[in-house]
Amino acid sequence: MKNLVYLMAIAILALGLYSYDTKAENASLQKTLHAQYTNSLAGASEKLSNLQDSVSQSLLFQDEAALNNELDNIWRVSNELRSDISSLPLTREVSNDWIRYIGNIGEEAKLTAETGDYKSWQKKMSVVNSNLNALSDEWTVATSIYFDQDGDFSKWERVAGLEPDESPFKNISANLKNYSETDFPLTASESDYKKKIELKHIEDEEITKDQAIDVLEMLLPGIKDATYTVTQSKKDAAYPFYHIQFVKGSRVGYADITVKGGHILSFLSERPVQEKKGVTQEEIRKLAKQFLERAGYKDLEIVEERENHEAWHISLARVVDVGEEKAYVYPDGIQLKVSKDSGELLGLNAMEYIQKEQIKEQPVKPIDWKTFFRPGAVVEEERMAYTENDQFMLRLCYEVIVRMDNKSNDTFRIVVDTDTHEVVKVENLM
Repeated sequence: MKNLVYLMAIAILALGLYSYDTKAENASLQKTLHAQYTNSLAGASEKLSNLQDSVSQSLLFQDEAALNNELDNIWRVSNELRSDISSLPLTREVSNDWIRYIGNIGEEAKLTAETGDYKSWQKKMSVVNSNLNALSDEWTVATSIYFDQDGDFSKWERVAGLEPDESPFKNISANLKNYSETDFPLTASESDYKKKIELKHIEDEEITKDQAIDVLEMLLPGIKDATYTVTQSKKDAAYPFYHIQFVKGSRVGYADITVKGGHILSFLSERPVQEKKGVTQEEIRKLAKQFLERAGYKDLEIVEERENHEAWHISLARVVDVGEEKAYVYPDGIQLKVSKDSGELLGLNAMEYIQKEQIKEQPVKPIDWKTFFRPGAVVEEERMAYTENDQFMLRLCYEVIVRMDNKSNDTFRIVVDTDTHEVVKVENLM
C-alpha cells in the first residue's frame, strides 16, 4: 500500500512538473513570437520611412548620377519592405494591397533607371510622394496600437485578429485601393489577370453546403458518408467558397469548392500509405482518367508524371486546336496526387483550370532551328504551347527540347513566341 501511495505521489509530482514545464514553454514561445512580430513591424516601419525619404529626395535631382542612386535605393528598399510586410500577420487584403503598391513604386524606379525617362518619373512620383506620406502617417497610427500591448501576446493576437472593418489598418486599406487605381492604373493584361485570379468569369448559380458535399462525394466516392465540417470563406475573400473538412476512418482531409457552380478548387487527403507498390503506372493513368471523366474534364492531357516512394504526381494541361495541330495551355492545368498502394486520389489542385484563359488568335511564323541555334544544337522534341509572358499576356509559343551535342550533353527546354520569335523562357534540364 505504501508503495502504491509512493508511486502515485511520484506520478502526481511528474504530472505537475510536466504541466509547469509546458506552461512555461508556451509562455516562452509566445514571448518569442511577440518579439519576432514586434521586430518585424519595427523593421517595416523603418523601411517605409526610408522609402518615403528616397522618393521625396528623387524629386530634387536633375543630375543623372544622383537620381539613379535614389532610384537604386528605392528599388532595393521596396523589395525589402515587401518581404517584411508579407511576414506580418496582417489580413490578406491589407498585405496584398501594400505589396502591390510598394512593388509598383520599385518597378517604376527600375524601369526609369533602365530607360532614362526621368521626366515621367518626376511627373508620376510627385503625386505618389504625397500619397505615400499620407499612408506613412496612417501606418504610424495603426502600428502604435500593436506596440502598445505591454509585451502581452494575447492582446497583440486579439488586435491582429480583428475583422477588416474594425482593424486599425482600415483607413490604410481603403486609401491603398484608391491610390493604386489612380497612381498605378492596371494595364489591360493586368486587369484581365486580376479578373481571372478572382474568378470573375464564373456566373453559375450558387449551391448550398449540402450540395457542395454531394459534389465532393460524386467526384471522390471513397469518402462517401464521412463526417463533415463545412465553413464558408471570409468576407474579404476574393471569391466565395466552401471549405469542407472530413474524417473517415484513417482518412483526414479537406476540399475547397466554389459557392458559384460548385467547382472543386483543391482537395487533400491524409492517410497511412503502404510503401509497397500495389498499382502499376499504367493503372494509375487509367484511374486518373476515370476521375477526369467523373469531373467532366474533357480537354486535358497528361504532360508530366513524377513519382516518389508513396505516390505519383501527375500534371495535366488543357489542350486546344491551333490549325491542324494541338497546343497545350499550360496556365490551365490540373495536378493530381495518386497513391501507389491503391490508386486512390490523395490530392488535387484545379485552381488554374477553373481560372481558364481566353485564347486569342496569333500568327504562327515558322522558324528554321538550324539558323536559330548555334551549330551542335540538336532539337529533340517540338510542340506548341500557350504560356504567359512577364506582362501576364497569354502567348502561343514553340516549345522545344534542345540538346547540345558536346561533352556535357546539356539539355534545355526553350519557349519561343510563334509571332515575334522572342525567347520567353529557357530552362536547363540537365
